[in-house]
Amino acid sequence: MNPLLNQDPKLYNILESEIDREETTLELIASENFTSELVMKLAGSVMTNKYAEGYPGKRYYGGCEFVDQAENLARDRLKKLFGAQYTNVQPHSGSQANMAAFLTFLNPADTILGLDLAHGGHLTHGSPVNFSGQIYNAASYQVNKDTGRVDFNEVLKIAKETKPKLIICGGSAYPRHIEFEKYREIADTVNAFLMADIAHPSGLIAAGCHPSPMAFCDVITSTTHKTLRGPRGGIIMMGKDFENTWGKVAPKSGRVKMVSELLDTAVMPGVQGGPLMHIIAAKAAAFGEALEPDFIDYAESIIINAKSIAEELKTLDYNLISGGTDTHVILIDLTNKNITGKTAELALGKAGITVNKNMVPFDTKSPFVTSGIRIGTPAITTRGMGVPEMKIIVKWIDEVIDNFEDDKILSRIKSEINNLCIEFPVYRH
Repeated sequence: MNPLLNQDPKLYNILESEIDREETTLELIASENFTSELVMKLAGSVMTNKYAEGYPGKRYYGGCEFVDQAENLARDRLKKLFGAQYTNVQPHSGSQANMAAFLTFLNPADTILGLDLAHGGHLTHGSPVNFSGQIYNAASYQVNKDTGRVDFNEVLKIAKETKPKLIICGGSAYPRHIEFEKYREIADTVNAFLMADIAHPSGLIAAGCHPSPMAFCDVITSTTHKTLRGPRGGIIMMGKDFENTWGKVAPKSGRVKMVSELLDTAVMPGVQGGPLMHIIAAKAAAFGEALEPDFIDYAESIIINAKSIAEELKTLDYNLISGGTDTHVILIDLTNKNITGKTAELALGKAGITVNKNMVPFDTKSPFVTSGIRIGTPAITTRGMGVPEMKIIVKWIDEVIDNFEDDKILSRIKSEINNLCIEFPVYRH
């Protein structure tokens, strides 16, 4: 018997309900995945007890010899995984990793240039409701209306007009490869730093299924829980450390020579105190899993499944932003289906398909309603589903969209989805 049942039955029932939800529904949110049982165990391990402000060998607390080993293991595995010279595994989230990068390269009111949130960017790339748009002077670029892709001539034009100190590439709803080399050319032209936020494709990059930013970007940030299939958290990397030629001053340490020192102090004490050592141990496990040969097969399958869904949707007259996908993300404009993203999300949820409503480029609806939905394949690929299942899933999505007000049909589809999920359990125990 699970001891939690006796110790806290209310919480036990909540966890049982979440397990049931995950096991019996199709998780198509592009930013979610299922970790291994090893990663989950480490995330709840004894290392949650240890306070370890500082860095390995330079802690503010005693008794850190073993958490030092765990953090060093995570950093070393991450370096090997991405071919990075510098890594920091302490950020609690991708947003805090981005904040630390900004603190390193920018001063308040400096100009940043990132992909518009409504065009696939992220809150931390300059949204006015986020710290990035409140502390810094945020400019944005958009995708081309006809192609749904980044127009680099337009990016160059905006960069020349706004003169950003930092250009950000990457986003949260951009289905295509990030073209790091083209961004580098623009950054060099306007003498800007270049930051890659690879939170979404990081696992694909690690597996060699997506171009790498290491040779082109000054700093790289990511989450660890999407295609990388680790615990929820953030990381910072550099392909190569370089000198702090702009004379940035780090708190309490004066002017420092190398950017790696600035990044470390920006994370702690800049935006965080003690790191989450249990999560860092879980990150180390996830990086170890991603170094195994079968992770490449997994990443390839993510893309194959996404492309399969995209092609099936197009045969049913769905409007896909950019016409398809190179990655795990598919962004669908539902305008021609006469349904909003919000309504589609709710109806699909009733049928056992979890997606998120999402703005599409040049959307006329509010972020709370939206004209589209975003779907992704990391989680269903982790379950072992392949192209045959993708075709069935698209059939269900289309049937829900066509019958979103018919609860009888939605209930029948939910039952069919439950039967499929039984064949592909998340956790076999």
